[in-house]
Amino acid sequence: MNIIQRGKAFVESLSELMRRTAKEWRRCPRCGSTLTHKNGGYVRRTWWIGGRKAVRVQRHLCERCGHSYSERSALLVPGSWYAREVHRMAVDQWQHAGSSLRRTGDMVRSLVGRQERWLLWRPFDVAPPPERRCKLSPGTIHRWLDRAGEVARESVAGQLEGIGATEEVGTDGLWVRLRGGAKRVVLLVVDSVTGVVWPPVVALGEECEESWKALFERAKLAGLELDRLRGVTSDGAQGLVAYVSRGLYWVQHQRCVWHLWRNLGRTIRRAASQAVEGLAEHLVKEVREQVRRELNALVRSVIDARSYDEAEQALVSLKAHPLGAPLAQLLIEQWDRLLVYLLDYYRGLQRVSPEWYWRDFRLRLSRGRNHGSEQRFERAALVWAIYRNFTPAQWRSERKRHYRYPGQSPLQVAGAPPGTISYLDALGV
Repeated sequence: MNIIQRGKAFVESLSELMRRTAKEWRRCPRCGSTLTHKNGGYVRRTWWIGGRKAVRVQRHLCERCGHSYSERSALLVPGSWYAREVHRMAVDQWQHAGSSLRRTGDMVRSLVGRQERWLLWRPFDVAPPPERRCKLSPGTIHRWLDRAGEVARESVAGQLEGIGATEEVGTDGLWVRLRGGAKRVVLLVVDSVTGVVWPPVVALGEECEESWKALFERAKLAGLELDRLRGVTSDGAQGLVAYVSRGLYWVQHQRCVWHLWRNLGRTIRRAASQAVEGLAEHLVKEVREQVRRELNALVRSVIDARSYDEAEQALVSLKAHPLGAPLAQLLIEQWDRLLVYLLDYYRGLQRVSPEWYWRDFRLRLSRGRNHGSEQRFERAALVWAIYRNFTPAQWRSERKRHYRYPGQSPLQVAGAPPGTISYLDALGV
């Protein structure tokens, strides 16, 4: 059962509760007998988005097995002071709005209790007395998020089974610092074509082959067919290179050109500084900028070549430059992994690793500071991955960001539109 089917099953279970009649509640859930009678009830004073309300819950007693049970409501969460709508709003406020736990608690508490910031929005309202104020804490929201993370972890098996036919992927890692100074890295694998995020892992480091093996094994458990993979894009982490060469030997490795440019930039700056040695001070700036422009243009003609022949000709021109030999040597070392994306067999493979995903990731997870342990942080990352797969890209492009599939979620691009099912349904919130 993939994640969309799990979400549909959850919604159907709530709908079934909504449709149940008084006659159906007379059937004992333990033995199925209809020989039951009402056995009193109790009142739940639950917080809703519109304030606190008293809800009476009817109890029944089975005459056959002696089992006592209560009627349930799809709108209430068993054992919670807060209705389901408050749970969903709090989780979505933290996940979608990118708020901290403290600010999420402030906003939800103000709206639910008509207090605190609510009085800033409506200055003529009267503050409720202390005994009627909502006391929702950030720790409570953290528990709700962690509970959703438990559901996400349990749903890893078959999570994306039958969704898309992934053949090219991109990988990347992000270092985080947990409480107590512990450092961990979140490893991510993304479908290069659809943008579907496979369940991430949290590891000790990205230079270890075992860490990347654990990532791809989890992706395989979620439904990724490793035998169908053709290419993988990465920043050149040695652990991934070692794993691909041994565990995925049939997969071609594409070097991320963004990270490559970052490494080449240092060599270009050193070459420019070398070119201005001994020159008059008034000529230093002009010559340095000229050399940097020349070397940048020559390197770009190699990296952005439209064919292998064009790249080889551009490489010859780079070697011919008086200061281009070190740059040409660096490109030669990466030559087999530099232009893989140009081959028809690897069509769809991106030139850059999914570095931009971390921008969205940091807004929600604050680089791990909200999570005291590696296990909690990994559960939060799993929740974020499900959220990312269900959330459509915005329609309007930004000045520096353009969306390949505006208005569509990764699941929709992969051919499995979730429809009215949300990530909150998939997480059972």
